[in-house]
Amino acid sequence: MTDHVESSNSESKMIDSLLAELEQTWHQTIPVSAFMQIIPLDYHAGQLTVSAPITPNINLHQTMFAGSIYTLATLTGWGMVWLQQRIAAVDGDIVLADGHIRYLAPITKTPISKCIWPEAELSRLSKGRRVKVKLEVELWCEDELCAIFEGLYVSQPLAV
Repeated sequence: MTDHVESSNSESKMIDSLLAELEQTWHQTIPVSAFMQIIPLDYHAGQLTVSAPITPNINLHQTMFAGSIYTLATLTGWGMVWLQQRIAAVDGDIVLADGHIRYLAPITKTPISKCIWPEAELSRLSKGRRVKVKLEVELWCEDELCAIFEGLYVSQPLAV
């Protein structure tokens, strides 16, 4: 039992460290993410949750700006690929190749975006081959589904 608890604590600390690194990566390399105050909240059981406060992302209707919703969804998917690459100990340069969003309801309070990792093989990166991953990101405001984003992410192996 003690080994299981220690393993669980070790895994939790690793995930916390990766989430902090993800936030730092976003804020240093994608300036709008810092302005929007996008932060990864949690990663558990293959699901990444991310949020951004409504205040810096508000529009004239006092709801979240559509561009902020799209950016939050895009970065949630990008962050999921980045996180999975770290967990799998492979490196790749991640880009969004295609994205579509459906706005279902206005976001009036701090949203939570959620992305579940599908069965996707990242080991191709270590063999010098690119990887394509289709992801779905849901944006929730309290108990209401407000937007669904579908993105195709491509990760290219890093040049040696």
